[in-house]
Amino acid sequence: MRTLNDYFLTGEIVDVSTAGQIYIPVPDGGRIIKIMSALGGTIATADADLTAKIGGTAVTGGVITITASGSAAGDVDSVEPTAANVVVEGDAIEIETDGASTNTIAAGITIVIRR
Repeated sequence: MRTLNDYFLTGEIVDVSTAGQIYIPVPDGGRIIKIMSALGGTIATADADLTAKIGGTAVTGGVITITASGSAAGDVDSVEPTAANVVVEGDAIEIETDGASTNTIAAGITIVIRR
């Protein structure tokens, strides 16, 4: 259940099949309660793992696995982090892709933060 204390940050990984990362700035403190991805097309060869990090430290329970088998545009995956998920104003949340899959496919990212 979402409350008025939740806010949402968004970003886009241009190619989940190429190892790299994006950084999403944090405007207000809180705790990451959910991270979601929406795939822009079909990936192949291997699953793509997206890892959330704060200050270089992995968020516990913050790895989204986008399954290659049966993947398609519009597939949504999500995780609910359990620890190491507190952010403060001025932080940047890193979303890192391992680049294990193939096909140049974008993924939208939404992060839910509870104040």
